[in-house]
Parts: sequence; C-alpha cells; structure tokens
Amino acid sequence: MALKRPTWSMGTVVTLEHTSKILADNPLGDPHVRTLDVWLPPQYDQGATGGRGRRFPVLFDLVGYTGSGKSHTNWRNFDENVPERAARLIDERKMGPCILVFADCFTALGGNQYVNSSAIGRYADYLTRELIPFVDGQFRTLASREHRGCFGKSSGGYGAMVHGMKYARYWGAVANHSGDAYFDYVYRSDWPNTLNELAKHRPRKRRVGPINVLKEERGVMAGLDDGRVKNFLKAIWRKQKLSGAEVHCLMSLCMAATYDPDPKAPNGFRVPFNLETGELLELRWRQWLRHDPVHLVKRYRNNLKTLKGIFIDCGWRDQYHIQYGSRILSKRLREQRIEHTYEEFDDTHSGIDYRMDRSLPFLYRALRP
Repeated sequence: MALKRPTWSMGTVVTLEHTSKILADNPLGDPHVRTLDVWLPPQYDQGATGGRGRRFPVLFDLVGYTGSGKSHTNWRNFDENVPERAARLIDERKMGPCILVFADCFTALGGNQYVNSSAIGRYADYLTRELIPFVDGQFRTLASREHRGCFGKSSGGYGAMVHGMKYARYWGAVANHSGDAYFDYVYRSDWPNTLNELAKHRPRKRRVGPINVLKEERGVMAGLDDGRVKNFLKAIWRKQKLSGAEVHCLMSLCMAATYDPDPKAPNGFRVPFNLETGELLELRWRQWLRHDPVHLVKRYRNNLKTLKGIFIDCGWRDQYHIQYGSRILSKRLREQRIEHTYEEFDDTHSGIDYRMDRSLPFLYRALRP
C-alpha cells in the first residue's frame, strides 16, 4: 500500500494565512500570523457553480506535542500523510468526503494542550472563536456543530477530548487517540528526570561537602522558579539541536504552564515539585488534576451526552502508560451512561497514524448530512 503511488484522486491542500487577534501579544511572543492548511476532497470541485454547490462536514486535526498542522500534510516515506489517508478511505468507500483543517498551534514551549492558558496563550479560543468561522467563511462547509468534529493523538487526543467536554457548542463528535489522561501515571514519572535536567541550570553551583537543605530550598517550596527554569529555557531557545532529555524537560514545563499558570509567578507558571528536594507539592498537583480528563467526565457529562460520537483508543503497550488512563476514562464515561466507542490495539504510543483508518470513518458517520 505505502510503497505504491495511489491511482485515485488525491484532492487539494490549500494553504491560507490567518492573522489572529487572540494570539496577538501572547506571553511567549509566538507569531500571531500563521499558515493554515486545509484539505479539500476530490468531490469539492464537482458540481460547484457560482460559489454554490455541495457543502461538506469539517474535521479539525489537532496534532501531538512538538507537532504542527503541516507535519500532517507533508510528504512521508513509506507512509501516507493525513490527506492521502482520507483520500484513500473515501476511494475505498469507508467514509464520505469531508474537509480537513490542519491548524498551527506550535509554541516556544513545544506545543500546547489546546486550552486557554495565561502562560502560553488562548489556544482554545483561537480554534473555536477564530479558526472555525474563518474556515466556514472561506469554504463550502456545513457550518454547524452537528457537522464539525475534531480528532488528535497524544496532546491532540487530549485536546479533542477536552474540547468535547468544555466546548461542545462547537463540536459534534471527537476522536481521541492515546490522549493524555490519568496524570498520576502519565506525568509524575517524568519529573525526576525533569528535575535533573533543570538542576544543570541551577543559579548557584553546588559544592562538595555539608549543605543546609532548608536554606537551599528557599524560594522553590511553593512551585516557584529560583532561576533554573528561566536559565533552561534561555539555553534551549539558543540551541540548534535538543537532546531527548531536553525535549522531555520542555514538555514537563509546557504542561506546568498549561495546568498551573500564574501571572504573578516567575515565567508565568508554577511547577508541581520542589525543585531542590523533589517533593511533590500537593497544592500544585491538585491544580494539574483539575485538568485530568478522568476527573472531568462527571462535571461535563451533559455536554458529552450531546455529542454525536466519541471515539477513544490506545495501544496496550503505550510507553507513557496512557492505556490505563484511557481505560479509566472509558470507565467514567460508562458510569455516566455516555455513549462512546473504546478500542485497544497491540502497539505503543508511536507510529500509530494508521488508527485513523478507524477514527476518520467513525467521525464521518457521526457528522454526515
């Protein structure tokens, strides 16, 4: 399949430029003028006359951490990008034609979770209040939530799930591939390595011999930065190549900026561990858990029940242990009698775009006219 050039019509990827008012003056200084890729199915130009013609359901692709929209429309070796996958599924009559939207939500912290944060920017509002009406104004969409959905993997899966909970007025169906859930498993285990990486940027160098830990931890007990987080960010923003440890450290900080922003704190957010002793800060961690999907189902059950489709899946060998959070999420949905489809498969967290062969037809069936 992946080794041969397709013989069916591939549709068209259109690249637009969008100027965001919501992202202007965002706290990280990220650009507010961004490109937006939109895939139009082969059927889009069939029978369209005078600007009037067939209208189509719309799916927004929320990519994972360190990704952006174009990472899903670029050419891939021995694989399909997302537009090619959708074109094949349409040709195989596994789904009908729809419009796909690939937003650029990348940030200086490596991405975001598609929510509003005073430390990163208002990316939930960017998607719902700006990009949705922008796309509806540019293309022949079925411009209602009953025909609009979103999907994603990892951070994108988290974003799709949370948007289905909090922003159901905009979305009719969601698909969540291996989305972050059950933070006690997914995130806590990353922090010892994050603390080790940040320690390399400690303002005061360590000395061999006796130390007064109470004195050393001053300034970091409430999740505040003593300078090492700031120094780390400055260092990596100057580098041309990041190590795997640096990327994972950046990811932990991105999550902290997402889940526990504080405009009065250094860098605009707090961290959930004592940077010096590694002790969990319960008050700070509770801020994180307020954003954990497994704790949000009951609160947003009425919104979730209005959705026309919820698809969740995860590999049972996920290296970030997200399968456990996915199972709990499905359990919580069932407890609230919320209809959904939950599937597992024999794979890890990586290289699982083929699972869109399940989610894209599912979303189309839920949103079709």
